[in-house]
Amino acid sequence: MLQYKIIPVTQFQQNATIFWCDETMQGTIVDPGGDVDKLLAAVAEQGITLTKLLLTHAHVDHAGGTQDIADKLDIPIEGPHKDDQFWLDMWDLQIKQFGFPKARKFTTSRWLEQGDTVTVGNETLEVYFCPGHTPGHIVFFHRASKLAQVGDVLFRGSIGRTDFPKGDQHTLINAIKTNLWPLGDDVRFIPGHGPMSTFGKERASNPYVSEGIR
Repeated sequence: MLQYKIIPVTQFQQNATIFWCDETMQGTIVDPGGDVDKLLAAVAEQGITLTKLLLTHAHVDHAGGTQDIADKLDIPIEGPHKDDQFWLDMWDLQIKQFGFPKARKFTTSRWLEQGDTVTVGNETLEVYFCPGHTPGHIVFFHRASKLAQVGDVLFRGSIGRTDFPKGDQHTLINAIKTNLWPLGDDVRFIPGHGPMSTFGKERASNPYVSEGIR
């Protein structure tokens, strides 16, 4: 089965998530935004062998530690969608505008598209394209455990900001309703910041995307 551990990192308390297959003990970190030593210590404590890194999008608070870990362990980086090259091209400006500590720009090994899959040991994560917060944002979904890592698409009681360049609230809401809701109300999700929730709870009560289900 797929196991996970959420580790908030950096001054933005971004949820870096360690996923691993408990049969092979092979794993990944989704959105290793920073605090690299803290993340690698947690990986070692669990006895996990990292085989790749995964990114939902290219904002520096989610990706700032990626290249350092990839180089240290000689592992590939997968994601996000190619449209987030826009934010990679603005990497130094991101650091300045966000007041973020210096971080190395990453080079992905594989852009991901709607319908792609990625493997973590014997487990498979499905990829869903959910732009709006950034133009190339993706979501990872593990169907067997009904668990999604949604980055900054959806939060408990809110949705991702769309006031950044190339953000669009209509696009984001449409992506949530067409790509995430059909996965099921009982799907638990890990957001990019803050506590977990379920798609059903957000469909019922989130003021941005509520459909008033009972």
